[in-house]
Amino acid sequence: MKKQLSLSIFMILGLLSVPLSALAQQRGNEPPDMNVDAKTRTEVIESALKNLNHSYVFPEVAKKIETDMRGRLQNKEYDTITSARAFADKLTADLQSVSRDKHMRVRYSFEAIPVRQKRDEPTAQEKEDYRRYLNRINYGFEKIERLPGNIGYIDFRGFTDAEMGAETVASAMNFVANTDALIFDVRQNGGGNPEMVALISSYLFGEKPVHLNSLYWRDGNRTEDFFTKSIVSGKKYGEKDVYVLTSSRTFSAAEEFTNNLKALKRATIVGETTGGGANPGGMFRLSEHFGIFVPTGRAINPITKTNWEGTGVKPDVEVPKELALKTAHLMALNKVVEKTKEENLKGALKQLIEQTQKEIDEIKKK
Repeated sequence: MKKQLSLSIFMILGLLSVPLSALAQQRGNEPPDMNVDAKTRTEVIESALKNLNHSYVFPEVAKKIETDMRGRLQNKEYDTITSARAFADKLTADLQSVSRDKHMRVRYSFEAIPVRQKRDEPTAQEKEDYRRYLNRINYGFEKIERLPGNIGYIDFRGFTDAEMGAETVASAMNFVANTDALIFDVRQNGGGNPEMVALISSYLFGEKPVHLNSLYWRDGNRTEDFFTKSIVSGKKYGEKDVYVLTSSRTFSAAEEFTNNLKALKRATIVGETTGGGANPGGMFRLSEHFGIFVPTGRAINPITKTNWEGTGVKPDVEVPKELALKTAHLMALNKVVEKTKEENLKGALKQLIEQTQKEIDEIKKK
C-alpha cells in the first residue's frame, strides 16, 4: 500500500500541476496564453517523441506517431503556430489522429511546471498537499441521499486514493445500506485510482473475491489484477439492484467502474456512451510550460478480454444525460413495487411512479 500511496500522490500532483489551464476554462477564467518560438516547439516535440517511445504502452504505435510527426515537421505544419495553447491543441489532435488514444494529450500551463526528481517517496509537503486536496473534494463524494421510495443515490466525481478514502467510502455506503436500490452517478466523473474502483465495488459483492479488471503495464512487462475485497469497513450492499448513470464526460476509471459492473451483470447502466479512455498513465514534463499525458498501461477486462478505449461503454438503457437520473429512479421504483407485499406501501410507490413518469415526460417536451 505504501507504493500505491506514492504513486497516487505523484499522479495527482502531476495532473494538478499541468492541466490548470483546462480546469480554469471550466470555471470560465482561462489563464493567459503565451508565445512560442521555433526553439520551444522543437524542444516540446522532441521531448514528447522521446517520452512516447520510452513509455507508451504500445511501442509500435509510438513509432508510427514519430513517423507521422517527422513528416509534419518536414511539411512545416508547426512553423506558423505562435500561440502556446494552439500549439498544445494541435499536437494533441495530431497525436490522437494516429494513436486513437483519448488519454494522450499535450497540456499547456501558464505557470511553470516544476522539475520532479525521480524518487520512491513523496515529500512531507506533497503528502500534506495531497491530503488537503482530498479532504477538500471529500474524496470524490459530492452528494449522498435517499431519493423518494427509499432509493439510494451517490453522486461520485472522482476515484481518489483508496487507503486514505476508505473511511469516507464506508460512511457513504453505511448511509445507503438500508435503501432498496442504489444509484451511482458518475456522469461528471473523470476517473482516478483503480484501487478505489475495487474498494467501492467490494461493497456490491459477497465475501468471495471477484476479478474486476486487469491492467497491463509496459514498464516491467507486468499485469496487475484487481479483485473485490472480502472484508470492508462498512456494510456491504448485498444483492440489491444497482444502477450507474453515465454521460460522454464519464472517463477512465469511472468507465472501468461502469464496464466492470456491466460485464459482471451487477448493475444496469443508464445514460450516454462514455468517453472512451481505457489506457492509464502519467504526466511527463516536456518543457517549462508543456507536459504530456502518456498512457503507460492498458485495461483488460477478464470477461470480455477487451476494453473501452476509443469506443466507450455503451449503456444498457440509452437516454440523454439529463434524463438518466429520473429514468434510473423510475426503473428502481418499478422493481421495488414488484417485490412489495404491503398494500399501503405499494399504493404510495405507484403514485410516486406516476409522478416520476410525468416528470420525465415534461423534461422530454423541453
